[in-house]
Amino acid sequence: MKIAVNTRLLLKGKLEGIGWVAYETLRRMVKNHPDVEFYFLFDRQPDPMFLFGDNVKPVVLFPPARHPFLFIWFFEFSVKKALKKIQPDLYFSPDGYLSLRSKVPQVAQFHDLNFEHFPKDMPWIHLWHYKTFFPRFARKAKRIVTVSEFSKQDIVECYGIEPEKIDVAYNGVNDKFAPISDKEQETIRVKYTGGQPYFMFVGSLHPRKNLARLFTAFDLFKGQTSNNVKLLIVGEKRWWSDPIEQAYSQMRFKDEVVFAGRLSAEDLHLVTAAALASVYVSYFEGFGIPILEAFRCDTPVITSNVTAMPEVADDAALLVDPFSEALIAEGMTEMLDENVREALKEKGRERAKDFSWDHAADAIWNCLMKSIE
Repeated sequence: MKIAVNTRLLLKGKLEGIGWVAYETLRRMVKNHPDVEFYFLFDRQPDPMFLFGDNVKPVVLFPPARHPFLFIWFFEFSVKKALKKIQPDLYFSPDGYLSLRSKVPQVAQFHDLNFEHFPKDMPWIHLWHYKTFFPRFARKAKRIVTVSEFSKQDIVECYGIEPEKIDVAYNGVNDKFAPISDKEQETIRVKYTGGQPYFMFVGSLHPRKNLARLFTAFDLFKGQTSNNVKLLIVGEKRWWSDPIEQAYSQMRFKDEVVFAGRLSAEDLHLVTAAALASVYVSYFEGFGIPILEAFRCDTPVITSNVTAMPEVADDAALLVDPFSEALIAEGMTEMLDENVREALKEKGRERAKDFSWDHAADAIWNCLMKSIE
């Protein structure tokens, strides 16, 4: 059997959300199915770390696909041509991008449809591309795999896809995430926040991650309580917007906010494990891996009561309305209570056991096999 895979997001030192999902699941599928020939389609020379076995054949296509117009060229011409040459039994795209002009059976992995609900959060050219092509990808796909029951229902309602065509493969969490000792926690706090406890946020600094309200909520929290807690922001400012900048600039306690930038997986693990709590209050998520990362580290979580986040967190986190700065601040205040934190740590530890990359890889594989039955 031959399976071609879109692996353009496997970039050394630049793995983010969907790239991490692809990395964790594909390497397991390659290992678990040594009799299958995998053709990995890259848009630049790949790092050897992404060639997960002798049954992986890298194919480098032109052009590097990092702009909507180049997406069209890459998927509708370069990928189509490669698929015609390879003649695979199946083409799988972990980021959902299919080749509409190819007749090869295709499976798309959709993570969320945030652009359908919050179009103003995206640059117009990216929005145009998503809204033009993703409905067509959904109809083109022989099957779709997605990351939560919420996202499955969203695809059904937005694009009119029959639910029987969609499988759910919950994401997992990196094995590196685990509790650390009190001494290690102290070392990390000294390094990042001068030894002070901190709430942490991790993610791309994108409008839907709700940073503007998080800043305002943290300001309310600091103004209403007497504490030395800081706010540590982990992520790149690539999507930093005017509303985020305005909310930050108007803070009374902006000096209590620390920007750590992008961190390696190891440093992110340590920062997560040393946090007083993780505050992940996006207003739209198809899943929410940082919730599980915190659970694995025995770090309590404040997260949103909308979209997929309650599905992932269940009863193991404080759920708040992400559109209410006052309620986010109230959640932060509640986290000052050690009894609350300890209860959530125990629940989070148990909830994390329900998710693994092994299960995710098996669920995706089963979806792929259904598409060629």
